[in-house]
Amino acid sequence: MSRGHQQGGEPSQRMLRVGELVRHTMSELLTRSTINDAVLENLVVTVPDVRMSPDLKLATIYVMPLGGKNISDVLAALDRHKKLLRGEIARRVNLKFAPDIRFKADPSFDYGAKIDALLDSPKVKQDLAKSESVEISDEAK
Repeated sequence: MSRGHQQGGEPSQRMLRVGELVRHTMSELLTRSTINDAVLENLVVTVPDVRMSPDLKLATIYVMPLGGKNISDVLAALDRHKKLLRGEIARRVNLKFAPDIRFKADPSFDYGAKIDALLDSPKVKQDLAKSESVEISDEAK
């Protein structure tokens, strides 16, 4: 694919592959407790997604603690150890340049909760009940 095609916001295969390598490395660093921080030692932190910039020099790492609690404390703790984490990622992921890293809260959990709330709304339940009654009457024919 041409470079111009990728500017539409669609990540390239290389961006996706490197993002996945960084995600696995970051997950491993968090599970093996290589970071000595009181906040991170008491929590299980997941890394659902990593998005790379087109030049692979910036990695945005999305994190979420189990249960979604203390997200601001987790982000602050990860920012405090950014230099150590960047060095470990650079050592384990073979790239020409070590990507600069930044941490953000993962928005997909909020989106999932919003969808669940919509599905539980009375209007949607009413529409579902109507479609079930139509299916039952179609089967009776």
